[in-house]
Amino acid sequence: MNKSRDLIINGFGSSNGGEFDLASINGKGKVLGDLSCKHYDCNGFGTVDGNINAETIKINGNSKVIGNVEAENITIDGHSSMSGEVNTDSIRISGSGTIGGSLRGEHIKINGKASIGGDCEAEEFVSEGIFTIGGLLNAETIDILLYGDCKAKEIGGQDIRIKQRNQGFMKIIKSIYPTRLVTDVIEGDDIYIEGVKAKIVRGNNVTIGQNCDIDLLEYKEKIEVDKSSKVRNSNKI
Repeated sequence: MNKSRDLIINGFGSSNGGEFDLASINGKGKVLGDLSCKHYDCNGFGTVDGNINAETIKINGNSKVIGNVEAENITIDGHSSMSGEVNTDSIRISGSGTIGGSLRGEHIKINGKASIGGDCEAEEFVSEGIFTIGGLLNAETIDILLYGDCKAKEIGGQDIRIKQRNQGFMKIIKSIYPTRLVTDVIEGDDIYIEGVKAKIVRGNNVTIGQNCDIDLLEYKEKIEVDKSSKVRNSNKI
C-alpha cells in the first residue's frame, strides 16, 4: 500500500515538485517543478514554477503558477495568476484571476474580476463581475450581468443574455464605473443584450435592449430594438 505524502509550507520555504495527496502553502512558499496532487490549497503567498495537475484547487491567498493547470474544480477567493492554459470541469472566480492562455471548462462562473489572454470555452458561462477575454468567448449558455466594463474579442453561443444592473443606482456612478460590454461580434441562436457596443450582432431571434450601440444587426427570424439603443444597419438573412 502506498503511503500518503503531503507537502505543507507554513512559514517561509521552498520544495521540489512531485506527487502528493495534499499540497498546502500557508506562509510564503515556492514549489520548484511540476506539481501533481489531489488537493492544492494556497492561503498565503505561493508560487508553483511548473504545471499543476490536481483534483481540487482552492486559492484564498495570493497564488502564482508559471505553467499550465489541469484540475477538476478550481475556486479562487483570493488572487491567482496562471501563465499558461487552464483546463477544468468547474471554476469559480470570486476574487481576482488572471490566465495567460485559454480557459476551457464545463462550468465557468465569475463573481469577481477575471482576465483571460486567449479563448474561453464552456458549456455554461455565468458572470456577475468584470472580465476581459482576449479571444473568443464560446458557450452553449451565456448569462452575463454587467458589473463594470467587460470586453471579449468575439462571443458565440446558443442562448446569450447580457443585462445591465439596476439603472437607478448606476445613474449616480456610471461615469466612474462604466457598465457595458465591448466586442467585435456576437453570434448566437437566441440573443438578448443590454449595454453592449458591438460591430456585428448576428442571430435567429435578437432583442436589442437598452443602451446598445451596434454597427450591423443580422437576423433570421425576428428582432426587437429598444428606442434608447442605436443600430446603424440591419439585414434579414
